Amino acid sequence: MTATVTGSDADVRHRRLPGPDSFWWVGAAGVAFVAAELLFVSPRMGLSWDETVYVSQVTVGHGGGHVPAAWFDPPRARGVPLLVAPVAYLTGSIVALRVYLSVLAGTGLVLALLVWRPLRPAWVLALAGVAFGGLWVAQYYGPQAMPDMWSAVGALAAVGFFLRKSALALGGCVAFVTLMRPGDAVFLAVPLLVAVLVVRSWRRWELAVAVLGGLVAGGAEWVIEAIIRFGGVFARLHAAGAEQSGFGLHLGAVLDELKALNGPTLCRPCTIGYRQPELDLWWLLLPVLVVLGVIAARRTSRSPGPTALGSAALPAVCGVCLAAQYLFMIDYAAPRFLLPAYAVLAIPVADGLGWLITGVRPDLRVAMAAVVVCFGFAQLAAQHIVLDHEAGGTVTFHQDYSLIAARLAALGVRPPCVVSGVQYIPIAFYAGCASTGSAGRPAVLVASGHKPPPFARHWHAYRVRGTTVLQVVAYTP
Repeated sequence: MTATVTGSDADVRHRRLPGPDSFWWVGAAGVAFVAAELLFVSPRMGLSWDETVYVSQVTVGHGGGHVPAAWFDPPRARGVPLLVAPVAYLTGSIVALRVYLSVLAGTGLVLALLVWRPLRPAWVLALAGVAFGGLWVAQYYGPQAMPDMWSAVGALAAVGFFLRKSALALGGCVAFVTLMRPGDAVFLAVPLLVAVLVVRSWRRWELAVAVLGGLVAGGAEWVIEAIIRFGGVFARLHAAGAEQSGFGLHLGAVLDELKALNGPTLCRPCTIGYRQPELDLWWLLLPVLVVLGVIAARRTSRSPGPTALGSAALPAVCGVCLAAQYLFMIDYAAPRFLLPAYAVLAIPVADGLGWLITGVRPDLRVAMAAVVVCFGFAQLAAQHIVLDHEAGGTVTFHQDYSLIAARLAALGVRPPCVVSGVQYIPIAFYAGCASTGSAGRPAVLVASGHKPPPFARHWHAYRVRGTTVLQVVAYTP
């Protein structure tokens, strides 16, 4: 006796599957991103130099007491300390901080994509989420106390709210990006303001006011701090530029970013060769997919006619502007700098990939979908290779911070204390010491084979053994 499936049974099964416009596609992309962060980037990975600067403003140390805040240099903004404060102020657990930031990054990505839901089908937005979240640099920096991921999701949401003509939400997103990274906010605001002036359907004064108001609201703290600590806005900008080796036209920065595409996380000066150039294909295809997405937007957008074209062209232009400051205006490279550009460009990229599937004859769609899926898996595998290398190296490197801090404690360097020399800011953080000032017992860390500063030449020298990357000698009075 054979069982038969009635039409009603088939309908029930079909209804159980999410439709192409179901929220669950976007939600699944966000869950996958969080899972990748937690699985492939160890929550136990120690804090980097930059992270300890941000976290030390609000954190408790490993011993339970509040550690002295590291010097907050001119280019930084206070958004990240505010972001990590709910966890960092309560506990010194790195695992807790990593898990918190991983979940928050995935939630932020989902919310930013959902801003676009009136403009794109959910499956296209999920494709954009995978295109961005599948990048090694996104998974690597999502759990980190760094501003780039938050600038990225804020920019993605801001462009979506602009297209939806939602002025209040737009202003809030621009303020958020400004609070995280003022430079990114400026390069995001410029194309949005130009769009208000040039495109008739976007010529609304409230959109321009929202963008400008967001810049003012988000940048107010940065301006006040510039006046109080650095002698004014222009003095702070000058100091920030000097720290970045000066702002200006650097045509070689494009090649520097290409060299750093597969690591290292900071290429300064960028004198290395190209690492694993066979994995660079996606970066070279990115402009092609963006152009294809702009052309194909009429098919993937919910809005007809010129509006569809604008909803792909605007994120493309904003993405190019966000990338331009790092591709042409600084003389070093870091893969994380391009995260905001990647996030915004993910929309036209998804449009292009979606058109490759739906733009062909119906009888070819399954085959084309298979090609796109295979390309996607190859891209994810290539990105994972880079992520595994970079995350593994970082874990090893940052373990040396803990080991050196423990050695200093054994030598009697305990709070109150001050550490200077090699990698002094993160090591001071791990030791619960200050990295500036003169209060407490001092320790100077010198790279093996190098001489200590004159004032420490007659101090006791202790070679720190057991480290993997950092080979240092500790000098104490």
